[in-house]
Formats: sequence, structure tokens, C-alpha cells
Amino acid sequence: MKVSVDFGLLLATFSISYFLGSISAAILVCKFMGLPDPRQVGSGNPGATNVLRHGGKKAGLYTLLGDLSKGLLPVWAISQVLQDPLLSSVACIGAFLGHLYPVFFKFKGGKGVATAIGTILGFMPLLGLILIAIWLGMAFIFRYSSLAAVTAAFFAPILTCFLYPGVPIYLITTSLLSVLLIWRHRSNIQNLYAGKEQKIGAKSK
Repeated sequence: MKVSVDFGLLLATFSISYFLGSISAAILVCKFMGLPDPRQVGSGNPGATNVLRHGGKKAGLYTLLGDLSKGLLPVWAISQVLQDPLLSSVACIGAFLGHLYPVFFKFKGGKGVATAIGTILGFMPLLGLILIAIWLGMAFIFRYSSLAAVTAAFFAPILTCFLYPGVPIYLITTSLLSVLLIWRHRSNIQNLYAGKEQKIGAKSK
């Protein structure tokens, strides 16, 4: 169903996606499982990697699935019901920004890897699956979550050009997500250069 997009619909799409994205899976999982607040331990990042280090595999998995789902579900729903590339992109950006700058947690959120992939899976499933494969391959070889994330982010716009050449709004969207995601990992990039970045599965000191 093709719809006529107006400002009100765009605003509603962004707002709903943003509020859903603002729900922190890491904080909720740690609270329900009696674990330390992820903002107060380790890297201070409310994301799956930090929860994994301090709460174990089960908590890390729950956090990963939660962050993935809050990006996937609103974008998938919009893409299926309204079938408009612009609205799907707006929902994607809204959910991603909600995770990075959550209104419920003083606008201090995570780095957005799982949520970004979830949003992309919602309306560009082939691209999302390829990015997951890139992340898994890099993580398996080098054991650095941040390096895997930055690599996937770097290739996202390039792959979008080949997979969805007729939808320029998709390229704009993946480019914005990639820039923000790499920016959020700037401290990790510095640590990688300095040889101080922690590997996946390593316990925080």
C-alpha cells in the first residue's frame, strides 16, 4: 500500500520509533537479573558487550536480542504496513537515535551496533544479513567487537549502492547510520591503535 507522506505522518513515525529505541535493554536486563548497572561498570556503555563482560553470556544475549528487536520491530512494521521507503528510513533513524540518545536515560545511550543492524534488517533484510556476516567474520578472526562494528559500518553504504541502487534514501540512511556509529566508536578506535582495546570475552580489569 503506497501512502501519501505528510509531515504529521513523518513526525509520528520518527517519534514512535525514537521512544521505542530509547528503551535500554542493557539497563533493564541488568536490573531484572540483579546485575550492576552497566553505566557504572567497565566501559560504562549500556550495550551487549559490556553486559557480557560483567553479567555473563545469558545477560549479554538478552541485551543483544533486546537492542536488535527494538530496532527491527518498528521499522519492519512500517515497511510492511505503509510500504514507503522514506517512512522506513525515518523509522530506522528514529530508533537508532533513540538508542544513542535515549530520552529516558538523560540522552546517554549505547553505541548502537545491534540496534542499527536491527533497523536495517527491518527494511533492507539482505543488507542486514550481509552486515551480520561481516561482523561475525571480523569478530571471529580478530576478537574485537568494536573493529567488527566499524568494519560493518564502513561497508554498509557501499553495499547499499549495489543492493538498492534505485532507492537513494536508503543510501542516505545507511550513510548517516555509519557515520554516527563510527563516531560513537571513536574511543574504541583510539584504543585499537594503542593496543588497549579489550577482546570479546575478556573480563574488564
